[in-house]
Amino acid sequence: MKTALITGAGTGVGAATAQALARKGYALLLNYSKSEAEARETEAACRALGADTLLAQGSVAEDADCRRLAAAALERWGRIDALVNNAGISVFAGAAAWEALDAEAFQRIYAVNTIGSFQMVRACVDALKAAQGCIVNVSSVAGALGIGSSMPYIASKGAINAMTLHLARTLAPAVRVNAVCPGMITTRWFVDGLGPEGFEKMKAAAEAMTPLGRASSAEDVAEAIVWLVDGAKTVTGELLMLDAGMHLGVAPRLPGAR
Repeated sequence: MKTALITGAGTGVGAATAQALARKGYALLLNYSKSEAEARETEAACRALGADTLLAQGSVAEDADCRRLAAAALERWGRIDALVNNAGISVFAGAAAWEALDAEAFQRIYAVNTIGSFQMVRACVDALKAAQGCIVNVSSVAGALGIGSSMPYIASKGAINAMTLHLARTLAPAVRVNAVCPGMITTRWFVDGLGPEGFEKMKAAAEAMTPLGRASSAEDVAEAIVWLVDGAKTVTGELLMLDAGMHLGVAPRLPGAR
């Protein structure tokens, strides 16, 4: 039985990824930090799909928690085949909102998004090597295009992208390492950060301006993650853009085009 450890598995992309991997027959360690009720719902959904699960609270910003999560998976199943670094936080502050950003904001966001991802890799790396496994980092177009909810978030995701490339080189050939870089996702994370009205405006903008004319769902992102985990056997070092073509820029629509 293959096993996957998913951080931030209580809601959104983490929850969708957990259920998608459950359908593939994976045993799952489902980590959450604060969303216990939602994480229990995710666990119940995965068990209903036939998955063996283990629910584990912990903050990836704490190295001891990262090591505890890896140890719990190894104690339960004796192996870790996949690590999905999904846990992430941000602060929603526009580029001109200088006074909303300070060193503490950078440190708090980096602690979870960047350092937390590194600490989880370090905690799992020996088991991943033994299993000839893989790592998928959940990054963002923010790190590739320099746009996003705030400067600390953009910088943290840029660091994850660079770390993905470095790890893909240094852990090959034993471990594949890739990242997904979603644009807007229609999850609670965006609603909470932008407010309902701001969310709808951003969704409408994504639908109007991207070549594919849509925002991603959590399930869309999960589908790509599962492909990188359970397929894509010759893929490593990829930063997979899941942004409906936003990185291509806005192309003029020709007369008569549909």
